[in-house]
Amino acid sequence: CRGIKYRFGIPDFVKRAPNAKAIWKAELSPDHKGCNVVVNITPPADAPVGKYSLFLNYLGEDKKLGHFLLIFNPWCTDDSVYMENEEKIQEYVLNERGVIFKGSGNYISPMFWDYGQLEDDMVEIALTLLYVSPEHLADPLKDEAARCDPIYVSRVISRMINSNGDRGVLEGRWKGPYIGGMSPAHWSGSYPILKRWYNIGCHPVKFGQCWVFAGVMCSVMRALGIPCRVITNYESAHDCDKNLTIDVYHADWGVKEIPSPDSIWNFHVWCEGWMKRPDLSPEFDGWQVVDPTPQELSGGAHQCGPAPVKAILNGNTDLDYDVPFVFAEVNADCIDYLDGSKKTISTDSRRVGQNISTKSVGSNKRWDITSHYKHKEGQAHRIKYVSSPVVSAAACMFTVQEQRLRERGTVRSLKMLKL
Repeated sequence: CRGIKYRFGIPDFVKRAPNAKAIWKAELSPDHKGCNVVVNITPPADAPVGKYSLFLNYLGEDKKLGHFLLIFNPWCTDDSVYMENEEKIQEYVLNERGVIFKGSGNYISPMFWDYGQLEDDMVEIALTLLYVSPEHLADPLKDEAARCDPIYVSRVISRMINSNGDRGVLEGRWKGPYIGGMSPAHWSGSYPILKRWYNIGCHPVKFGQCWVFAGVMCSVMRALGIPCRVITNYESAHDCDKNLTIDVYHADWGVKEIPSPDSIWNFHVWCEGWMKRPDLSPEFDGWQVVDPTPQELSGGAHQCGPAPVKAILNGNTDLDYDVPFVFAEVNADCIDYLDGSKKTISTDSRRVGQNISTKSVGSNKRWDITSHYKHKEGQAHRIKYVSSPVVSAAACMFTVQEQRLRERGTVRSLKMLKL
């Protein structure tokens, strides 16, 4: 990482401030053969993810040994993305084959999706996405220092999967013709999209819709070690004016409705990432909604989340990030008005947010998680409304643990370095 430098020695005589926290450690390992020296290197759990260069200083002379890619580590108890259940890690980090649900609430249609996060160059591609982001281009040092935080990283990823206003991966198109690209229905996996984006100089691939955006984001999150899953919400509301309702206006009784910016989609697909929320409180740790489909501006960009699922469930719409918008997607009331008089014709509090679905752990069955997002109609709950790695060098090689993900990138835990 440019601008980030760590020094450590064997033995470690490096002078540091008494309050230094992000300390890298190195120690000689007894596991060596012949003239090979084996060094165990342990990065701190909160080291920024990214591409690092490794140098050896011996007798006052620096020699570059190579580089390695550092990613989040869901197996490490001190990491912000730590996940205790190994079966869930296998599903939400290592599983390359998934199911994304489409269709409608009455006719739910599963489609298989190949995430491909364990392909050889996926970590490189995922990190490139961070390096071409507006955040990095505006202030590289600030951006790289912030990458220790999955909250920050996931928000940047949600912005960079779409290409609205930046060098993101996918260009959206909601109806044909799809001249100059592929119909969103053409895609069945993330790797061909990400690889093409990488190969053509980080220019957007054409075209995507919500399930494609979400599938690609899930792949990038998993490639960087953040547990992630894809969620489908049926009868999904799009609240444009941030009043937590879907407003429909009629010129007169029984007259066709007047076009409104608010809408309800038969389904919408987003992602959830697993992480701690030290910026809020421990009760909001766990699954966070992150949505890469460009809908409304958030912080001046088409990005959404991370919004705690628990905050959405309990109506804590005063919390970051984008909780009110996601709350409305699953729980907005549909209100019909008589235009001019603003008289309410009818209110439907049950239509929005149906059959919220994701793939089950360890199987391709649909898991209905509607109860994670909303209480049953009539059940009391509080609502707070807002005001309006891989090391490449001949003399430098990492030996990582068995899991295939760890063969693709250096996770933030103990590694073996052979010099």
